[in-house]
Amino acid sequence: MTALPKKRLGRGLAALIGDGAPAETTTEQVPGRAGGLRELPIELVQSNTLNPRKVFNEEDLDDLVRSVAEKGILQPVVVRPVDDGQHYQIVAGERRWRAAQKAGLHHIPALVRELTDKEVLEIALIENVQRADLNPVEEAHGYQQLIDQFDYTQQQLAESIGKSRSHIANTLRLMALPASVLEALQTGKLTAGHARALIATEDPQSLAQKIIALGLSVRQAEALARDTGTGAESKPEKKAPDTNIAAVEKLLAEALGLKVSIAMKSAEKGKLTINYNNLEQLDTVCSKLGIRS
Repeated sequence: MTALPKKRLGRGLAALIGDGAPAETTTEQVPGRAGGLRELPIELVQSNTLNPRKVFNEEDLDDLVRSVAEKGILQPVVVRPVDDGQHYQIVAGERRWRAAQKAGLHHIPALVRELTDKEVLEIALIENVQRADLNPVEEAHGYQQLIDQFDYTQQQLAESIGKSRSHIANTLRLMALPASVLEALQTGKLTAGHARALIATEDPQSLAQKIIALGLSVRQAEALARDTGTGAESKPEKKAPDTNIAAVEKLLAEALGLKVSIAMKSAEKGKLTINYNNLEQLDTVCSKLGIRS
């Protein structure tokens, strides 16, 4: 099977729908056959577990149901044949398929394509991200799935879906937050901007509750996070007067080419901080530490 080039996928669904076999319309099932626009029996189409989108707003879906009942499905879904062509799996357009079911339609217009799991996940991400349909947690999960399952680097992923490398990195960082904060992010109680302000704090859960209760803006949340620091009850860090520590800082800074600081909390405990200004510098640090970023 010929894989779809990443560059082409990065252009979105228009590139996918615009190519391929001439469109055809039929209500007959053709086992094992792919390509072209067809009317498929809706009971032969099934959802896809690879779809990064997990949350479907019922109110929005009801609006779509009314539109589908009145005007039908105006844009075909994209599917791939499964079970030796006996059934079809949604690749893009699950909301339309769900709405068609609720509206009582018996057939649905579909563009049939032979696609790998990798391509299915890429296309699903492209469609949802371009339409801003994914919440930030779903988006992060989708990115992480491509990285874990298909060995993507963040740069390759950025090029594939048409996003910046910094956007990919910042979105993935959200996964470090506690489950309760991620739930607030999924339900819209917090925005991605709020969540990013909480990542480096000591108690993101309490701060998230305060942000929600007070209805703080992103800038106000960032100020709150800065003011909170590492926690009101934590002891302030003290710069060690030991000249040996200063020498270690200098050696590390020279080796990494970045500003390095060491703050001692006790005679044996402390914190090492490496400051970087862009993702390329972070890549350099990871490379020197033998880590694949």
